[in-house]
Amino acid sequence: MTTLEELLRTRVARFVDRQPDWDAFADARVEGYRRAQHRYIGAGASGKSDPRAIAAEHFTLSVMFVPPGQGNAAHTHEVEEVFFVLDGQLRVFFDDAAGRRAETVLGRWDCVAAPAGVVHGFENADAGLRVDRADDVFELLRHGGPGSHRRIPYQP
Repeated sequence: MTTLEELLRTRVARFVDRQPDWDAFADARVEGYRRAQHRYIGAGASGKSDPRAIAAEHFTLSVMFVPPGQGNAAHTHEVEEVFFVLDGQLRVFFDDAAGRRAETVLGRWDCVAAPAGVVHGFENADAGLRVDRADDVFELLRHGGPGSHRRIPYQP
């Protein structure tokens, strides 16, 4: 039987133990989409296994380093995706099949929830944001069912 101490030891993830993965997503290799994922819970949308992350089947949590002017490509998921800004400014957008785009800029402690099936993305809109400190990150929350973290490229 697992003791509470053993259980707690397997359910804590500390920032100091996270490793930045600058190759977590295929689009992160392209200028304009550079970002590093720090996995805390589950594999995140990267689908990569990470022995330092807390195991999970229905929820993932990552912290992202996003340099100024960088972001991600427009995409959608089979489940909702939540972005929570810890510091700086994040330009987020939703697109529709007719090519229309709605966007807004989020600030510190703001969040947006992209519904399942809605094309969305983000960009670090804060040119003065430093990305070499732990408090200059964008936290990316993802949740859904097993296997639901597969990225679905947007195809208009």
